[in-house]
Amino acid sequence: MQHKLLLACALAALPFPFPQTPPAAPAQAGGGQAEQVLPHYPPGVPKVLCDIDRVIDGDTIWVQYHGKQTKLRLLCVDTEEKLSVDTGSASKPGTVFGEECAKWAQDFFAASTVGEKRAQVGLYFPAGREQLDAYGRLLCHVILPDGRDFNLLLVEEGKSPYFNKYGNSPVAHELFVEAQNRAREKKKGIWDPATNVPKTVGAPSARRPYEKLVPWWNARAAAIDDFRERERKEPAAVADAENPASLKAALARGGEVDVFGTIDRLFDESNGDWTLLMRCEDKHGALRVRIAKDKRALFSKLDFEHLNDDYRQNYFWIRGKMKQGSRGVEIEANDPAQLRIAKPEPVDMTKVPVPATAGGK
Repeated sequence: MQHKLLLACALAALPFPFPQTPPAAPAQAGGGQAEQVLPHYPPGVPKVLCDIDRVIDGDTIWVQYHGKQTKLRLLCVDTEEKLSVDTGSASKPGTVFGEECAKWAQDFFAASTVGEKRAQVGLYFPAGREQLDAYGRLLCHVILPDGRDFNLLLVEEGKSPYFNKYGNSPVAHELFVEAQNRAREKKKGIWDPATNVPKTVGAPSARRPYEKLVPWWNARAAAIDDFRERERKEPAAVADAENPASLKAALARGGEVDVFGTIDRLFDESNGDWTLLMRCEDKHGALRVRIAKDKRALFSKLDFEHLNDDYRQNYFWIRGKMKQGSRGVEIEANDPAQLRIAKPEPVDMTKVPVPATAGGK
């Protein structure tokens, strides 16, 4: 068995078929076909065949990856949470449909399991490299043996919205938009007004507010698109706070740089300074924005504590010169003008009102 796992995870160089728009009804995994590489999925990106260990819900799966158990977080999708999960946010409650979707995903992959031979899937990394989220999960698309993109299938079937909160898909944005439009037109899954409406008095009745979430995600995606375009045109002038390699490159270049990102945490230092810890794939390589104790009054109007509230576009730019500090890369902020909210509406952060929110951070 060990040899089989090693062999499966060593097949990175083998071609693996990529999907076109999936059919409405999910097919069983298996049954090879000729390789189909669409323009949306550039050739040469790493593909790895992996055994599925466990399906948690629609967008979270455990697999055997390079000989070890690895937790996947599927890109561009965000299925509803199970009733047993408490996120602490009204924007993502546990729902009956979350339970149903998790069961559907488990059954979908269980149908491809025969005896000790587990279902296999391909992993696809749109960025051309492995990326982790803040919880250490591997971000990817799951490609089925018949060539379909499971992420896209979830949207097509109304199991998930097109989740672009962390950016539009760089390889299949139009496919996801079209799949979501079809699901909405057919009132599938989350787009059915009857979904999560209790059939009996006292039954769970939480629903997710997509009418508020989708515009919020789109605003964030627009900010990320603007960053990507500027990074393409001026690669030496900007850096991505979430990408440790981007931060290291900017540090090596020297000089002032505009860093794009969001705040992970805000805390007081023992000497009275403020630190804005930026969100990063590698917490040990995260950028720290330092505000000296005697400068804090200048920043008193900046609403850092509420910047990560639900329904608020919270990407921003910080301009400064990076240096290597005792705990990682730092930028010293002496003037509130160094910080500004990213597009679609770049404004002075001191004038950003605090909106009423429906949930926590």
